[in-house]
Amino acid sequence: MKSVDDILKQQPNMPEPPANNGPQDNVDEQLVEEQEWLCPVCGGSGWLRQDVVVDDPNFGKLIPCECKVRENEVKRLSDLRTISNMRTMARFTFDSFEPEGIGLTEERRRNLRMAYETVFGFAQKPEGWLILLGGYGCGKTHLAAAIANYVIEQGQPALFVVTPDLLDHLRSTYSPYSTTSYDKRFDEIRTTSLLILDDLGAHSSTPWAQEKLFQIFNYRYNAQLPTVVTSNHELEEIDVRIRSRIIDPDLSRIMTILAPDFRQSGVTQGISELSSLSLHADQTFESFDLREHELDREKAENLKRAFAFARNFAATPKDWIAFSGAYGCGKTHLAASIANERVRAGEPALFVVVPDLLDHLRATFNPNSPTPYDKRFDEVRKAPLLVLDDLGTQSATPWAEEKLYQLFNYRYNARLPTIITMAKDVDLKPRLKSLILDVGRCTPFEIMAPSYRGLPTRNMGKTRKRQVSRR
Repeated sequence: MKSVDDILKQQPNMPEPPANNGPQDNVDEQLVEEQEWLCPVCGGSGWLRQDVVVDDPNFGKLIPCECKVRENEVKRLSDLRTISNMRTMARFTFDSFEPEGIGLTEERRRNLRMAYETVFGFAQKPEGWLILLGGYGCGKTHLAAAIANYVIEQGQPALFVVTPDLLDHLRSTYSPYSTTSYDKRFDEIRTTSLLILDDLGAHSSTPWAQEKLFQIFNYRYNAQLPTVVTSNHELEEIDVRIRSRIIDPDLSRIMTILAPDFRQSGVTQGISELSSLSLHADQTFESFDLREHELDREKAENLKRAFAFARNFAATPKDWIAFSGAYGCGKTHLAASIANERVRAGEPALFVVVPDLLDHLRATFNPNSPTPYDKRFDEVRKAPLLVLDDLGTQSATPWAEEKLYQLFNYRYNARLPTIITMAKDVDLKPRLKSLILDVGRCTPFEIMAPSYRGLPTRNMGKTRKRQVSRR
């Protein structure tokens, strides 16, 4: 049996004890460094107890330290920045905006300049609500994002979010893998000091979505929190509960931007790809033939009155004109003349044959269509001047009739300048006919002249008159 001394001699050599500058000293130094960064108020715990008497109801309760409050605010702002995704919107600033537009008429230039100045003033002092309305590409999203970028540059928080994305962010909190609870996310959005909601009305109008948006609007309305809203839709199309908050004159300022899509420029602005006006470029007032030597006196006077009426309308478009008559009597020429006159004056005009219009709308249902139906229909019904040629020649399907009624009804209520051409005895549905025959909004004008096509020319007409007189 081995002795203890023999066993000890067989043990491997043990390492020398660590020197004073070993790992333990490094740990101690790290602890010292960490302690140097600890909050001097709470010692790094993030919480404090109030110094109150035992009988006080707050005795023993923890309250967050200032460092904890700052930490929570930094986290909250970080979450808001994640939702806003402002990195992709960094280029939208007031400096990069063109307040004079490109190729705009004087009226639209003034309107755009006023919108720019109004929005810039709001960014400098966010108070109340600012509602920006207008068509696609008119600049309202650029201006709204410019507010967010300006406010953030001043060191203040701002939440910019597209309305459908906002609802998606709320839905995502229901996921079992979400790191944020629904209540926390919803509270961050509705209580943020400045909320910018882009594209209100572009979301799916489910009861849940409408309820969530109303809760956000209602909370901010009652709390009078600064809010910016952009929309392509008319106020009448927005949920009535939300609309009632938006139109409060004591809280909101509503700006409608008249500029067309900035993606077009120069002479192409205001000319829609739907418009076939280029095919009627030769149909002007100067080229219109009054047929004085061809028609009898009554019909010649009637055509002259139609010409004068069309020319006056071109100078100051207001309400509706409905030209009717035989094919080739000149009604399309007069309608195109009005549109060409407005385009020469720098104003937009949309000239479209009714069956072609319906085909364009149907084409948007194709999965490969680059233009959604809503945008295309909106482009037509809100056109500053719309010429609808050959009404009544379209296929009378229920869908076609419904689309036409929606179009006519909107322009009737908005009193947007509209020119209609149709055959004399066209069979219209009662709903459309009631709008067109309202003389308070529409001036129906029947052209009595027969078709110009195939008839003798003016010189031949003169020759015939001389032959008749000789007899």
